[in-house]
Formats: sequence, structure tokens, C-alpha cells
Amino acid sequence: MYEVFIETSISSAHCLDGYPGPCARVHGHNWRIKAVVSCRELDERGFAVDFQDLKEQVEEICSRLDHRELNRLDAFRDENPTAENLARHIYRELSSRFTDGRIRIARVEVRETSDSGAVYRE
Repeated sequence: MYEVFIETSISSAHCLDGYPGPCARVHGHNWRIKAVVSCRELDERGFAVDFQDLKEQVEEICSRLDHRELNRLDAFRDENPTAENLARHIYRELSSRFTDGRIRIARVEVRETSDSGAVYRE
């Protein structure tokens, strides 16, 4: 099994409804996003996936999140935009773009600081 990944970053703000501390107020993060894909067989060029193709898809998804207040986006209208929910959102959006069956999205990691984050996989 092969796994390849790309990383990118976004800056956005959020607040956590129902949280009993300072994160209930609007605050920002420089989120670090890591998308990992897996496959059993390489293509004819020897790639699991072209890094550029994966990066373009991730960055297109992330462009709708960058420099935004996440709570105001439709994707998070009914749930807190936690690192966990952000990772799931990006995972599902990315999975809908890679549907040929050869590769699959293995996981998406979202770090809100250098030493804390969340991972989502299905």
C-alpha cells in the first residue's frame, strides 16, 4: 500500500458555541492541513497521485475556508467548526473529487496549533 500526502495552510477564525472558556469568543488560527491518499497500484508513470493534482484539489477546497469566519459558512451552520469537524469537512469534499476507485483519501489531518490537531478518516 502506498500513501502520499500534501500539506497546506489556511488562516481563519471561529468560535465554539457552548464552550466554557475563552474559545467561545471569536479567535483565529493558522490551520495546517495534511491530506493523505492511498492506493495499491501506481499508475503508468509510477505515481499514486500527482502531487500537483492533489494540491490543487485541496487548495480549491481550502480557498473557501481561508480568511473566513468558519461559523458563518453553510458547512458549519449547524455544528461547531472544531478541528475535528473541519477535518471531516475537507475529507468528504476531497473524497467527492477522487472517485476513479484507484486511489482513496486515507485521512485528513488538521492542526490548529503546532502541537494539537485532529485526524478524520473513514
